[in-house]
Amino acid sequence: MKLALCRAALGTGFTFLMTALGAAMVFFLPGEPRPRFQKIMLGFAGGVMTAASVWSLLIPAMEQTEADGLFPVWIPPTLGILSGAVFLSALESVTATRRRGTLLMTAITLHNIPEGMAVGLACACGSVAGAAALAFGIGIQNFPEGAAVSIPLCRGRGDRARAFLYGALSGAVEPLFGLLSVGAAAFAQSLMPWLLSFAAGAMLYVTVEELTPQSRSRAGTCGYLSGFLLMMALDVALG
Repeated sequence: MKLALCRAALGTGFTFLMTALGAAMVFFLPGEPRPRFQKIMLGFAGGVMTAASVWSLLIPAMEQTEADGLFPVWIPPTLGILSGAVFLSALESVTATRRRGTLLMTAITLHNIPEGMAVGLACACGSVAGAAALAFGIGIQNFPEGAAVSIPLCRGRGDRARAFLYGALSGAVEPLFGLLSVGAAAFAQSLMPWLLSFAAGAMLYVTVEELTPQSRSRAGTCGYLSGFLLMMALDVALG
């Protein structure tokens, strides 16, 4: 148990570090981001989230549902996506906020919860090599996600530190849920298809509701395609 906790702490610590490094890209911007650049980065964030929803969340959810054999393959993804979208819509209504980046950070944070659990479960139930490979793959994917949160949040005039903090905090849930999943390995495993699909629904809702309208331009479309292709390539290449 102690060994599994140590492995989970190391694995999820690495994934969190990569999120923080991606969020730190906000410090390398030369001055306040111009509107064209902001559209590119909002489109990039939308592309990253769309690809992550499919390859990081929905496909693994369907594969595990099929392996478990408890439900038809389409049920957890369908209900999970609906639940995630309804949750974000309700959150938006309750908080009565339309500030750019608020829902984006929430959605990516939700997306990081099942990723942290996946690393924790791999450390508790899988081989050392397999757990290390999974942590490495998720960590590499987290770099553009951290940037996707922090850069759109940047407003200049001292907001860079806050944007970095929010971007880094979006990955802080991975160590927490990674360690928790080690202590509840069997129970957490059965919930993974639902959690993965829920996070996908939240991310898709933000992409359509928050990012696509604000990035609508040729530059935003190029950013979207770049983010989608990058995230797809990372997911497929790193498994």
